[in-house]
Amino acid sequence: MAKYFPDDEAIAQYLTLVLEENDPAELAHALGTIARAGGLTDIAKATGLTREALYKALRPDSQPRIDTIALVCTALGVKLVAQVAHG
Repeated sequence: MAKYFPDDEAIAQYLTLVLEENDPAELAHALGTIARAGGLTDIAKATGLTREALYKALRPDSQPRIDTIALVCTALGVKLVAQVAHG
């Protein structure tokens, strides 16, 4: 799976597509997929969360808190941004 996310730009592009779907469960799943591809243990250390807590927070059926999402995004080297919604 790591071959699909060779750099931060690829991660950002993937998350942008996921965010356009406006589905919190899909966002949690995407973050979990990226974190596992990059090494869940390393991401857990960077966020200050336990590996188990991170795994639980990023399950496809979870609804992670915004602070968890922000910690994971920072650890992944990306940030979420707001833009004007058209239409």
